[in-house]
Amino acid sequence: MFYLDFQKADCKNCYKCLRSCPVKAIDARDGQAKIIESRCILCGHCTKVCPQNAKSVHNDCRAIEQLLSRNKRVIASVAPAFVSSFGVRSFDAFRTALCALGFSDAYETAEGAAAVSSEYKKLLASGKYENFITSACPAVNRAIELYHHEALKYLAPVDSPMVAHAKILKKRFPDAEIVFVGPCIAKKREAKESGVLSGALTFEELTELFRLHGIELGDEAQASDRIEKPVKVGKKTDGANQEAAAVSAAADVTADGSAMRAKFYPISRGIIKSFGSLPEGYEYIAVDGVERLDQAIDDLLGVKNVFLEINACDGACVNGPCAIKHAGGSVEANVKVRNYTNSSPANIVSDYPDISYKHKARMTGDRVPTDDELKSILAKTGKTEPQHELNCGACGYSTCREKAWAVINGYAEVEMCVPYMREKAESMGNVIIENSPNGIIVCNNDLQVTEINRRAQALTGNNSPEYIFDCFDPSAVFKAAESGIATHVEKQKLDKTGKYTDINIVPLAKEKALLIVLTDVTDRVNYDEELNKVKRDTLSVTDAVIEKQMRVAQEIASLLGETTAETKVALLKLKQTMVEDKNN
Repeated sequence: MFYLDFQKADCKNCYKCLRSCPVKAIDARDGQAKIIESRCILCGHCTKVCPQNAKSVHNDCRAIEQLLSRNKRVIASVAPAFVSSFGVRSFDAFRTALCALGFSDAYETAEGAAAVSSEYKKLLASGKYENFITSACPAVNRAIELYHHEALKYLAPVDSPMVAHAKILKKRFPDAEIVFVGPCIAKKREAKESGVLSGALTFEELTELFRLHGIELGDEAQASDRIEKPVKVGKKTDGANQEAAAVSAAADVTADGSAMRAKFYPISRGIIKSFGSLPEGYEYIAVDGVERLDQAIDDLLGVKNVFLEINACDGACVNGPCAIKHAGGSVEANVKVRNYTNSSPANIVSDYPDISYKHKARMTGDRVPTDDELKSILAKTGKTEPQHELNCGACGYSTCREKAWAVINGYAEVEMCVPYMREKAESMGNVIIENSPNGIIVCNNDLQVTEINRRAQALTGNNSPEYIFDCFDPSAVFKAAESGIATHVEKQKLDKTGKYTDINIVPLAKEKALLIVLTDVTDRVNYDEELNKVKRDTLSVTDAVIEKQMRVAQEIASLLGETTAETKVALLKLKQTMVEDKNN
């Protein structure tokens, strides 16, 4: 299971995540977006921009609950951004809630941040760095390791504050399991790869666990009065109170106050602020947001003596993908972190273990296509000349060639080119409509004609009708528009041309329009009329013949009647004569 989960059914083929991904770690084939794990830097930007919420952070609540149930010492390392996400003004209230959840104790990751800042100062003072890039953000580190090998020499060879703090806690409590708590997704992978952390829990996941276990953070006003006491790292302590040695002297804070200022880390320019007095010889610049990451690193290659603080999240960690959002946004979050940092004493980090880290180049495993291969893919979308490459970005890729690269590597489809597919669809649609043997008219719900093909113009005798009643009696159209039900009319006569048509009217609810199809049935109607005339003529002739036959029959009957009567008289006379002759 990767650190980002996709709900397939919710992905709507919009490519918004692909457009927003700074490293194009999205496989967008078959209408569904999937993470390309080998390319992903886990900035979490896709989870924030997805309009369908189809992408979510893999939930580790169950795994952490199981870890807490093992009757082992589990210590939380809490990112300083907790102040802005949870609305508390001291760490005491937060520690209490974490202990109620099952953690043995909790400490601020700012301890590790102070150690990291101290290492940065040493490296800057060495004079070995032409330019310097901070290594606090794991998403930025992964981006440089994967995509900016030429900038690796500038990336600080130092652990992130999370890993540094885990090493500090491991030195203090060798048998402890360390779990990071913060607003970052990339920390999950970094924790797994570190070898010193047992997991990373996001603020959103922690909120879920608090809710499931009925744990509420203490009253903010009361918590603000319980300022934590500084803890000096490096001294071996006994087991009382989770083996944490509390020292009371605020004077133990390092001379330049950097341990306290390390709590600035989660806001923009927070690392720079942690220095107090800036080492000389560098221009100090902060860049926030994945949209500016690539450009900032590319620009750095052409200059010297620049200290570059880069955060993958716009507004730095307080605006992380799993931070708890509030109405005041990153502005209010900045204010909360500043107020907290300026009002709370620091945990002293006078001694810490080795926190160096050698960043190495990583490979994505992608194939570099030849120019001919790119041209072949481009040609499939009609891009045979450089001027055909619009580079519109509608497919999610910045350039047409970048999209062709993705097709060759199996991350995209040729049909993702929106201008090409639209042109193709419109062209095919127009060909079908214009060459249809039927008349086609589209009108809006106000019965204004918006589209009419040549056949409909010929049938209605109107080349540019404004309303449907300029074409024919609109009664049936009114009925379909009001009812939303398809309507059929047979043999309607069109006054201007005398043509007869069958009319099918189909309401298009989503488009708020009506599709009207006219089928010419004039020949059929004329044939029916001719057939009816033949039938009428045939019936008339039949009646005349019958009448004549009856008259002839009557005449024959009359003649037969007269002949029979004469025969009867003659026979009677013959009979009488014969009788008389016999008697004589």
